[in-house]
Amino acid sequence: MKERVIALGFFDGVHLGHAALLRRTVEEAAARGVTPAVFTFAQPPKEVVTGIPCPLINSPEDRKGLLERLFGIRDVLMVPFDHEMMTTSWEDFVTEILVRRYHAVHLVAGHDHHFGHKNQGSPELLMQKCASLGLGCDIIPKVELGGITVSSTYIRRLVELGQLERARSYLGHPHCLTQTVGHGRHLGHTIGVPTVNLRVPPHVLVPGHGVYITSVTLADERVFPAVTNIGSRPTVNSDGSDITVESWLQGFDGDLYGQTVRVDFYQPLRQEIRFDSLEALQQQIHRDADATIAYFREHPLV
Repeated sequence: MKERVIALGFFDGVHLGHAALLRRTVEEAAARGVTPAVFTFAQPPKEVVTGIPCPLINSPEDRKGLLERLFGIRDVLMVPFDHEMMTTSWEDFVTEILVRRYHAVHLVAGHDHHFGHKNQGSPELLMQKCASLGLGCDIIPKVELGGITVSSTYIRRLVELGQLERARSYLGHPHCLTQTVGHGRHLGHTIGVPTVNLRVPPHVLVPGHGVYITSVTLADERVFPAVTNIGSRPTVNSDGSDITVESWLQGFDGDLYGQTVRVDFYQPLRQEIRFDSLEALQQQIHRDADATIAYFREHPLV
């Protein structure tokens, strides 16, 4: 039987507030010699209950990747928010699901975590239940930065506005997008700036349109500085549709079609604008590349 210390939450963004909770989970698991784990849902419960779409900071795949890569969580228990989860009482959620099904020996939750049928479970009730069952329990207080409570709601707004440098200060890491490289119009090759083309997955926020300093991590873990444009490419796309994420990798020459890559966003460079000619666009992209290389000269990629 695999015993686990389990962190509870949705963890959209995996931000600084989550970090304290996740570090405590890993620390307790190491002390007990058991597995550090996260219990979370594949879909936002609020979206399932109300039917109103809730755009998220990260896809489920990126959430899982951040939990594992940054914090050493070994089991990400990402379950559907289905009828069982919707109707299970908070007490049965603890005893039948977390303890009996997933073998929890210690639970960690945030100060505002609610769970179970109609969100009737609270941090206070969780502590009482764990005490009665002989389970360990930690409730992590809120984390503030600059007088603002670190929350996924606040960070979502920053991402929507394209304020990804500020978002990074609240996330504790760059905002990221992991996707499979698709085919674009191959215009980049024509003007000497070949790009990788990504689509933002459904239910994931599209960062504010513009050009960003980024890095791109390949499947083999190689990392390249990149210039990334998010938007409708107004110079080459007259109808203003077809939102794309295009990254020009610096120092890379090869074919990435069909491969999965991760884009990490560091700093906005400029707004997306329409140029009078492809030559003017090409010149600006090269200036963007120079700015990107200069940025990473001062802030080296690890």
